[in-house]
Amino acid sequence: MTQAQPSSLSPLRVWWMAIRPRTLPAAVAPVIAASALAFYDGMFRWDAALAALLGALFLQIGANLANDVYDYQKGADTSQRVGPTRVTQAGLLTPAQVKMGVAVVFGLAALCGVYLTLISGWLVIAIGVLSIISAVLYTAGPYPLGYNGLGDLFVFLFFGLAAVAGTYYVHTRTVSLTAVALSVPIGALVVNILVVNNLRDIPTDTLSGKRTLAVRFGADWTRKEYLSLTVLAYLAPLLMALSGLVSPWILLCWLSIPKAIPLVRQIYTESGRALNRTLAGTGQLELLYCLLIAAGLALAKFLA
Repeated sequence: MTQAQPSSLSPLRVWWMAIRPRTLPAAVAPVIAASALAFYDGMFRWDAALAALLGALFLQIGANLANDVYDYQKGADTSQRVGPTRVTQAGLLTPAQVKMGVAVVFGLAALCGVYLTLISGWLVIAIGVLSIISAVLYTAGPYPLGYNGLGDLFVFLFFGLAAVAGTYYVHTRTVSLTAVALSVPIGALVVNILVVNNLRDIPTDTLSGKRTLAVRFGADWTRKEYLSLTVLAYLAPLLMALSGLVSPWILLCWLSIPKAIPLVRQIYTESGRALNRTLAGTGQLELLYCLLIAAGLALAKFLA
């Protein structure tokens, strides 16, 4: 992909590139699934769902912008990059402009958090503050998480566990075992988005000293990680249904398996720039998976 030139794009288009719209399903999907679970349990709130959705989107966008500028400043994003264009590295925006964008977007996320705190209690503040700190420290600071093999864990914790259980909490003011269990397969699919990114970037990350799990353990291990997380995503709902935690209608998510199989095949057959297609497809899979879970839970509620 040829790096875009600053003069060829409108400011709106540049900022649209900067927020990385293809990654936004990672924020939207867990909120949809957790809100559906609250509906299934008879405690759904439209205002909580909307505020949680907007807050999650702002957190994801802020994390993307922070990643863009701090990866550039640490030398991880160079002209050798094979992933989608990064606006700071390409000279489309200055580091100061992107950092201002980070502040504005996290400020909007904080406003959503204030509303959620008013309706759900102080625990929302803790989740929001930790999420913002984690998003910044993923690439910034003296010990950036993403540069030291901790990215996968923190993505699972914040875009899986915190996103699902936290969204369920703002509806219900409690966290159920079912909500925690549901966060596991959803978190696995979110982590897979990062796994594809890290697999693609092994050569450039190695040169820049970015010690992701993919760099530490190699491409073969990373492909197995993707496959294992995909299997977990489809096995977990079955275990939840068999254990009686939730209705068997949750297995409607298995209708997304035909979407997952080609992605696993691409992981094992593609490399470099070709994985950009797999990256986008993995985000789409997560969204489809969560929409099907939501549909299954809604059907279970209506047919009960």
